[in-house]
Amino acid sequence: MSDTPAPKDPSDDEMDLINSEFESMVAGLSLDESTPNTYLDELELASSLDQNRFEQPNPTWPGLRSFFQSARIAIRRWLRHENNRDDGVEL
Repeated sequence: MSDTPAPKDPSDDEMDLINSEFESMVAGLSLDESTPNTYLDELELASSLDQNRFEQPNPTWPGLRSFFQSARIAIRRWLRHENNRDDGVEL
């Protein structure tokens, strides 16, 4: 056997170059560093600062007497045609 190394494939040199570049980039990274805020914290903060959001109204119940009184007024107005709209309903 001879002491001369076997001819190298040109793609081996490229792979060595790629591996060394990758190792140099990764050497500067630290996996134990973390940010004080997470992505979910940032989303929550953004949604709390958004002034253009819908807040559902929470109306109070007017009471049974007031409910029937307003229904009676609405029916009377409808029977007298006080709304001046042709809704296609006739009695």
